[in-house]
Amino acid sequence: MRTESLGAGTEGNSRSPHSSSQPLRLVVIGVSGSGKTTLARQLAQNLSLSHVELDALYWEEKWQPASRPVFRGRVQAATAEEAWVVDGNYSQSRDIVWSRATDLVWLDYGLIPVMCRVIWRTARRFFSQQELWNGNRESLRNIFGRNSIVWYAFTSHRRHRKKYLTLLDGEEFKHMNVHRFNRPQEASRWLQSLLQPNTAAPQ
Repeated sequence: MRTESLGAGTEGNSRSPHSSSQPLRLVVIGVSGSGKTTLARQLAQNLSLSHVELDALYWEEKWQPASRPVFRGRVQAATAEEAWVVDGNYSQSRDIVWSRATDLVWLDYGLIPVMCRVIWRTARRFFSQQELWNGNRESLRNIFGRNSIVWYAFTSHRRHRKKYLTLLDGEEFKHMNVHRFNRPQEASRWLQSLLQPNTAAPQ
């Protein structure tokens, strides 16, 4: 796996958006609760890129998933532009998104901070009844059931890490610059570095 940025604190040769004329296409991955969408929105806003949230393309009313052809068609259309930021882990669309991405940002945080984040986020969404995608809202079943996002985050953490390591060690996605962060503070410092035109992204 070719890793361009593993944290903050030292200067490296990581490509900065300010040092390349190539259109940026970034994909942000990580287990549920890692903060993919938040970081992707910040990247999109700070770099003046469009933001594509795969959850919004996948979930239809009453938490019904889109069919594979419909979902893939939506992803194709949403990523047809020259530059964008995509967040999400869907294997159904990985070949579409990763094949065009110039950079992959991996929020590879530990289990404890991820669980704290996903429990807090889910509780906040439930009590505020925040509307998510296509009218969907968090319910008690989504919080406590075996199909809950909290349970999924807990049981998939190790599996996702192993899967991403295997994928990124292969030849298919060698074209991407990989920015892997193990702590939220590292991702925050890297994000701040992108706002400084004459400073390379930390490595």
